[in-house]
Amino acid sequence: MSRGHLRAARVVPVSGTWFVSWLTGGHGPVSAYVCSGAAVTAESTAAVRPRNRKQLIVEAAGRVFSERGYHAASMEEIATSVGITAAALYRHFPNKYALFAECANVMVDRLVAALDEVPPKAALAEVLAAVTRVTVAHRASGGVYRWEARYLNREDRQILRTKFARVVRRVTDAVRREHPLPDEHLRAAAALGAIGSITMHRTSIAQRRVEDLLLASAERVAATDPAAAIGSARSVELPAQPVPRTRRAEILAAAILLFERDGFANVTNGRIAEAVGLVPSALYRYFPGKVDILAAACLQAAGLLAQAVEQNLHGVTDPHDAVVALAATYVAYSFEHTALTSVANAELVGLPTTLQRPLIDAQREHIAVWEQQLRLARPDLDSRQARVLVHAGFGVVVEVGRRLRWRDSPDHRDAVAALLVGALGL
Repeated sequence: MSRGHLRAARVVPVSGTWFVSWLTGGHGPVSAYVCSGAAVTAESTAAVRPRNRKQLIVEAAGRVFSERGYHAASMEEIATSVGITAAALYRHFPNKYALFAECANVMVDRLVAALDEVPPKAALAEVLAAVTRVTVAHRASGGVYRWEARYLNREDRQILRTKFARVVRRVTDAVRREHPLPDEHLRAAAALGAIGSITMHRTSIAQRRVEDLLLASAERVAATDPAAAIGSARSVELPAQPVPRTRRAEILAAAILLFERDGFANVTNGRIAEAVGLVPSALYRYFPGKVDILAAACLQAAGLLAQAVEQNLHGVTDPHDAVVALAATYVAYSFEHTALTSVANAELVGLPTTLQRPLIDAQREHIAVWEQQLRLARPDLDSRQARVLVHAGFGVVVEVGRRLRWRDSPDHRDAVAALLVGALGL
């Protein structure tokens, strides 16, 4: 699944948004901040009220929003994670939206602040290192920025876009100075996507180690000429998306488009039923509930990707060629099934645990294929390093695809595939 779709550990598929998606208007959820200190208990906070309680609330909220999604998260859950009552939480934030908007701005404010400390003409490595340090330090709450920011109102989204534009502009300027090749905007987006990928998975790896990996990956991507692609993405064979020949398939197809456009939480059973000419009660003949429609969409995405990988790896024996084939397949799949993968990536966290399980298993299997082939092609990598780089490649696809607004063409597929391979360090 692509706002790089499949993920290991707890995976939130590869289709979604970190920096550049704010500027392109793509779907994608966004990140906040993690408190790495000792747990705060109700007893300790009752005895001594910390001066930084508001900051602790924002950090805890970022984790909860990232894990559960904006609509599933509750103020009571956030209050409990801080060790305070809901009433105390409301003294700092009048409602959940106000808290969410605060979380959405914390990350970008810290990114801007970190880059402001970097000299204007600093080397690209220094610019990317500043972004990498902030992103890795606060990876646990990345789901807020990456997938949930679409729930901000128009005014708040515009404020955030303006802030993110400063980050992207700094990186683009550094890329242009150091690597005067075509498509500096795409290469900057790809570099940021590689770094932001750390918010998409939970591979356990030391902070310094992952910073070094991501920084090197982002630097390689920034130096890759997308125009020099070898055309491997053009020869990919993809399984055809099922034609909705049954009423159940029609409901699923209509729901995917609605979920992708408006978000799962904003789509009612009535709207889905209306799209296929049914009364709302008739949906229950085919699906027990709306979450079951979403689960079916995510499983469809996973199944199509698995078929595509099987087809395009058939007969490929050289590990380097296998990784290139995987890259071309993933890119082609992402362009071909944008709506399906966007829904799968953005909405997985909203599914009940029992419905998530088969999807997570499918994602792990997909990552395992990449990990195996990449380690054969690059024996210097251990399994954790390989997984981090695979996700970095997925992050490249997400951000560059959004930058291109997913306009499908052979040249776009080749360019994105070249940047993905660059992120892997082949």
